Amino acid sequence: MSHNHSQEGNDHGGANYNRAFVVSVALNTGFVIIEAVYGILANSLALLADAGHNLSDVLGLLLAWGASILVRRLPTARRTYGLRRSSILAALLNAILLLVASGAIAWEATQRFLEPSPVSGGTIIGVAAVGIVINTGSALMFMAGRQNDLNIRGAFLHLVADAVVSLGAVLAGIAIVLTGWLWFDPVVSLIIVVVIVVGTWQLFQESLNLVTDAVPAGIEPLAVRTYLAELPGVAGVHDLHIWAMSTTETALTAHLVIPTGYPGDAFLVRVAQELHDQFSIEHTTLQIETGDPSYPCSLAQENVVL
Repeated sequence: MSHNHSQEGNDHGGANYNRAFVVSVALNTGFVIIEAVYGILANSLALLADAGHNLSDVLGLLLAWGASILVRRLPTARRTYGLRRSSILAALLNAILLLVASGAIAWEATQRFLEPSPVSGGTIIGVAAVGIVINTGSALMFMAGRQNDLNIRGAFLHLVADAVVSLGAVLAGIAIVLTGWLWFDPVVSLIIVVVIVVGTWQLFQESLNLVTDAVPAGIEPLAVRTYLAELPGVAGVHDLHIWAMSTTETALTAHLVIPTGYPGDAFLVRVAQELHDQFSIEHTTLQIETGDPSYPCSLAQENVVL
């Protein structure tokens, strides 16, 4: 059996976003307090919904920040992978937080339809406009990492959702000032809920898949199996498993049947590097077998539908 890291010394935690987290958490915490106060004074559901969502945003950022720190912890004798999986759990919790917050906003909007009350459109516009600036600026700090790190994408989506909520609050305030129609406030809130849920659903699905050890999105398991099966000297591939160690790292284990015996370290290093380059798989563990019928591998009887 041989285990290969395709890139020794690699920073398993990915890019360091500590400064972005510090700035975003500080700005959003201050804004939550300001927005909640003005939301009460203006009697605006849009502002209160925005404040509540910003609070969930702060919690989501803290979750993502904590996970980005834990994922860098070194492995121990008990936790042989370290705490890399914490980033997957944080992404899932962030998605759940967003969905729960959306449900709360929808509930309050429904209640406001039944019992409309006066709101201050001018206050809504001013406070929500500040929210657009804060959340857009914060989101931009995480924009580069959203494609390759599900944990960072969770933080990014929280901030983008807040910017959208703030934009909706501004539009509701303008509509109320121009028309005096109070129902604009809950209507905009419901529209915002739809936007947030649509944007969050993929994050929820992907993070849930990673938690349950599904093959990460972007990796085609049949293509990986075909690559391994077509390697020189390989007569069969079985017990192939591909899963996420964290939101940025993928691991693979497989048994290769090579009748001529162990192909040498150079072969294993080349395969590990090619799996990294072609499929973004960082940790490869391969077991070499000759296929001797006197000593069959029991795992070879497992059938995997691809």
